[in-house]
Amino acid sequence: MQFLNTPLKHFTYVGVVHLNFSFEKITTLKKISILLSVFTLSVIVSCSQAPKKKNSFTIKGPVASEINTSYGWVNTDSAYTLKDFRGKIVLLDFWTLGCINCQHVIPGLHKLQEKYPNELVEIGVHSAKFTSEKQTQRIRDAIAKFGIDHPVVNDADYKVWDSYGVQAWPTLVLISPDGKIVMTQSGEDVYDIFDGQIQKLINEYAGEIDTIPFIFKQRNIQQAASVLKFPSKIIAGGNNTIWISDNGNNRIVNIDETGKILQVIGKGGRGFTNGTFAEATFNEPEGMAIKNNILFIADSKNNAIRAANLSAKTVTTIAGNGQMGYYFDDAKWDVPILPNSPWDLLIDSDYLYIADAGNHQILRMNLNDNNVFRFAGSGREGIQDGNLKQCSFSQPSGITRDANFVYVADPEASAIRQLDIERKTVKTIVGKGLFDFGDKDGKAKNALLQHCAGLTASSGNVYIADTYNGKVKVLDQKTNTVTTLVSGLDEPNGILVLGNELWITDTNNNQIIKYNLIKRTKQIVNVRM
Repeated sequence: MQFLNTPLKHFTYVGVVHLNFSFEKITTLKKISILLSVFTLSVIVSCSQAPKKKNSFTIKGPVASEINTSYGWVNTDSAYTLKDFRGKIVLLDFWTLGCINCQHVIPGLHKLQEKYPNELVEIGVHSAKFTSEKQTQRIRDAIAKFGIDHPVVNDADYKVWDSYGVQAWPTLVLISPDGKIVMTQSGEDVYDIFDGQIQKLINEYAGEIDTIPFIFKQRNIQQAASVLKFPSKIIAGGNNTIWISDNGNNRIVNIDETGKILQVIGKGGRGFTNGTFAEATFNEPEGMAIKNNILFIADSKNNAIRAANLSAKTVTTIAGNGQMGYYFDDAKWDVPILPNSPWDLLIDSDYLYIADAGNHQILRMNLNDNNVFRFAGSGREGIQDGNLKQCSFSQPSGITRDANFVYVADPEASAIRQLDIERKTVKTIVGKGLFDFGDKDGKAKNALLQHCAGLTASSGNVYIADTYNGKVKVLDQKTNTVTTLVSGLDEPNGILVLGNELWITDTNNNQIIKYNLIKRTKQIVNVRM
């Protein structure tokens, strides 16, 4: 448990519940109420958490608070109130777009909506953690990126969050057809927990539920025509070519230095199939690494590592089976485990290092047998330094090596971490905590970033994708200072150094930027078929 200085802004609980999820929390409760709550705390998994409430079925709960906000609805042509859904079972999903645990909830929501299309209405309540996430356009981009198809309201000032007593991301609230709160649950295991409760409500309110499917008026989210869609990571290939994870198109593309597409891996569309380059499917591919004509791919939402044989032009799965692996503290250090939303990759000798965002750890695969083992991180979301088992990470999403150190972009703590493989230790270079972020250059210990999701190292410099600040910054290891190099981007995620140029994925602008380190100029790469 962690308390901050008075007045208390937020606190941290660490524990386990289903052994299968973790989530973030924020609260403004007074310290005395928090101390009292400790004695009734159910043990739960957390990055930064709040007590888990008992899940008791009832139709005599409190009246649900209104969900309309002054910031408006994000993806609808109309504003709604709870009265518009009277007669329906309503499931509210409190989320924030950068949280991997919130992203893990989405498939379960889809599954529930498919099972109960006539009785259930799902509503997303976006209560942002980061300043950047409060912007309606950023939320719209996330909706398009994640394939969210239910109405979402922008709760930027936490009024809805506070009215429901929410303390953690993600949290879901089930509301009866007559507008009463039935249950509240934090965590990822959405389908298994809510399926039975929804069925109970259907039985209890038999004959009273409005069974006409609710079709909301979906706002047309404009996406500029482009070849790439939310490009994420970028690495060098052979013969002056470049590999890009075309995340929104669920494929990998190879371009030359002019932007001409030379090769495509994946037929597009979400899926998890092996086969030829034209047959294979991915689900939001992220980081890549290449060795011996094999392109390794972090298939993030399939929780898998894929291998593209560039000679045979085939894709196979070498780690992961689609299920999210969970392992904490002293468990499963010496046995093969499953990846959980792998986000970036690094090859060093015969090992593939994996930034395992979903379980807040660094994993390591032996390329001789493709077995994946835990390497660094307790599995508890945080920013603790120390030895490999004691340290904690916060959704690691970028990994690179320079000289004797591995560097990790730790976005939920807006931090850059340094991993010493020989000494088996981790220390923080930039960053202070889960809720300490901003946009400040200067000495590394004082600098502030905002959800930095990528990085690369070259010649003593660490180039940082300061994602939510829309910038690329550089950490000079000689002077230990952070300075802004490129600005005016929209959620950059990947960086590559090629000679005197930085190649940057300008993710939400669906484009690649090339920045000349000598001339200090930038240009858009004309990516084309």
